[in-house]
Amino acid sequence: MTAAPLPEFAVRLACPDIADWRPGNTGLPGFTSYDSGHPGPHVVLLALMHGNEIAGAAALDQLLRAGLRPARGRLSFGFANLAAFDRFDPQRPTASRFIDEDLNRVWDPAVLDGPRHSIELDRARAMRPLIDTADVVLDLHSMLWPSAPLILCGSSLAGKTLAKAIGTPRLIVADHGHINGRRLIDYARFSDAGTPYAANLVEAGQHWEPETVTAMIACIAGLLRHVALVSDDAPLPPPMAETSPMRVANVTTAVTAITSQFSFMDQYHGGDIIPARNTLIAMDGTTEIRTPHDDCLLVMPALRPSRGHTAVRLARFENA
Repeated sequence: MTAAPLPEFAVRLACPDIADWRPGNTGLPGFTSYDSGHPGPHVVLLALMHGNEIAGAAALDQLLRAGLRPARGRLSFGFANLAAFDRFDPQRPTASRFIDEDLNRVWDPAVLDGPRHSIELDRARAMRPLIDTADVVLDLHSMLWPSAPLILCGSSLAGKTLAKAIGTPRLIVADHGHINGRRLIDYARFSDAGTPYAANLVEAGQHWEPETVTAMIACIAGLLRHVALVSDDAPLPPPMAETSPMRVANVTTAVTAITSQFSFMDQYHGGDIIPARNTLIAMDGTTEIRTPHDDCLLVMPALRPSRGHTAVRLARFENA
């Protein structure tokens, strides 16, 4: 089987200068918080969970420089993995996702309260007290492989309700995360049954594209207007006139690469829909990977998955 060719990973987005925001004002480097003095929720906007996903940093930098402030409640801006971000090199843009381990796979209390240490785990522990005060978190991410933008809402009803209310992107995916660790949106505060708190992860487009920054800011605007945190004259883009229907899909199968010879049958894009059940879409060594149902949504296929990592999530649309 011939492997799909690697795309050209062009960096079309200037790396933002976030020096002004590194000290923060919370005692936690990289985190700046503004309290309106009026009752309301605490919303946390988070960028750089992965150090090479610079679009999120660009989005927060733009809003901070524009003077975005809450009219009620509290609004926090966080740049998470500063250590990995410091190693970002546009000539090797995939090399600075993390330093020791993925910061977005350590949000399990057993891991956070455990004995081991790493740069990312210690950073998560430092972030945890602020996260534990958040009513809503929007975690800004981008994607290496071509894919339609989407919101991952986790497994909670609160997360799905929030994603629908934000309104953009128009594709919402509910899932249970990854086999190799819990994401922030899977953290107990946001995923426990009946929780009033919500966290969403927006995958706003491909890494290093200006359009991804625009999509992130639109998503932020939808969130802040939904929770009525900002005034009408806030420095945000106007509400988007959506022409496409909102679709919600639930992950039925998370496919993890078991071998180092995982290969897709085609150069799929995230958001592709495979019409027929039992369609062969990949081989994992000698194991066939087939669609479990009709109209199967491919969620963020990784065309070069590492062994032990998620290769693709397969999802069924609600009301389908």
